[in-house]
Amino acid sequence: RQQLRLAAGLTQTEVAEAIGVKRLAVAQWEAGRAQPHRGNRRAYAHLLRKLAAKHPDAAVEGTSDEG
Repeated sequence: RQQLRLAAGLTQTEVAEAIGVKRLAVAQWEAGRAQPHRGNRRAYAHLLRKLAAKHPDAAVEGTSDEG
């Protein structure tokens, strides 16, 4: 998630504003300390899919770093 955001040149604040949450929520999602709630999950997943389509290399890096 963080790799996708960084590849797109977005800050946590920009992602938070796009979804309608606080920056701290995005930080916690990226760190794996929290999961987005229902409505936010859908918006965040949509944003991540768009970023992954634009930055496929970052999407691959992000999944390999998690393991």
